[in-house]
Amino acid sequence: MVEKIPQNLDNPAPRLILVVDDEARMRRFIRMNMELEGYQIIEAENGIIALEQIRQFTPDLVVMDVMMPEMDGFETLKLLREISTVPVILLTVKSDEEDKIQGLGLGADDYITKPFSPRELISRITAVLRRAEWPAPTPRTILQIDERLSVDFNRHQVIVDGERIDLRPTEYRLLNHLIQNAGWVVPHDTLLAKVWGYEYRDETHYLRLYINYLRKKVEENPAKPKYILTERGIGYRFVDFK
Repeated sequence: MVEKIPQNLDNPAPRLILVVDDEARMRRFIRMNMELEGYQIIEAENGIIALEQIRQFTPDLVVMDVMMPEMDGFETLKLLREISTVPVILLTVKSDEEDKIQGLGLGADDYITKPFSPRELISRITAVLRRAEWPAPTPRTILQIDERLSVDFNRHQVIVDGERIDLRPTEYRLLNHLIQNAGWVVPHDTLLAKVWGYEYRDETHYLRLYINYLRKKVEENPAKPKYILTERGIGYRFVDFK
């Protein structure tokens, strides 16, 4: 049985990672490399066991294969997001962008294509944990954009027509960075580096997807945005409301 050790400032507990893959060899490969980096690892051979492990141990991050028997990674992720916001990195042998978009659309935080090196895996895990754990700088507690829209930076929520809407951590960081630069065009690579990390600066599909997420939450008509504007071939700009 695995127990997460309570964390304290003098002796922080190792991060607990759940590895979900039907191939025992892949689980051993990930376990060996991540334990060398000081992480604590638990394993599941399918999605059903993974959901049980998540309920029991509340891991800090999940690394999960897409192609699994009985219940694939996409279906497992869909059920997982009904009970948990734990960061998830998906593994797949496919490199098609549509598969990446499907996984990210279901709530994955990152996507790694097999085969991958230990260095790439460690880099991605570090980046995802960093995004999940580091709050973005807060310019002020509640910011009123206009009579329809305001942002509660303390609670990571947007308020649209009086209704509070929760933001996922990455959505919050992206919106925060855009608002801090309101009126200015922020280039694609700058947003990717600031929100996801420097190693993601060429992963433009992440940015397109999360811009769409934000527009669906804050725009009255996402097809004709008035807050988050596209500067074609350059980047994005939040409307100047000052």
